[in-house]
Amino acid sequence: MPPKPKSSARVKVLSQWRGVDYAPLEVARATPARLPGDVLPALMKELRLDARQAEAEIVKVWNALIDPVVTAHAQPANLHKGTLFVNVDSSVWLTEIVRYRRKEIIERLQHSFGKSVIQKISFRIG
Repeated sequence: MPPKPKSSARVKVLSQWRGVDYAPLEVARATPARLPGDVLPALMKELRLDARQAEAEIVKVWNALIDPVVTAHAQPANLHKGTLFVNVDSSVWLTEIVRYRRKEIIERLQHSFGKSVIQKISFRIG
């Protein structure tokens, strides 16, 4: 933010006469515009768009590769440090998936994304 300009007698008289202080507006107009290329990288990082795009891709692949019966009851929530967190809608399905389908699911996802991206899966009720 630019430093606050010194208020001169002229500015004080004009603001009293107008009844409104336009000095901040005039300072804002005097601030030069920045190039989009300078602003966008910081904005993308702040909004975490890269992570959101990766999570959306995981959901898309999940729905395409995994059995529709399982996808009706379990959906990926997020990916953090190589662990894919999956929300399951009931404890019955959690047991079913963990006991019988976990290995198949992780193999399919690792085949699509690579073993370095998805190292393990954590299922939870949610």
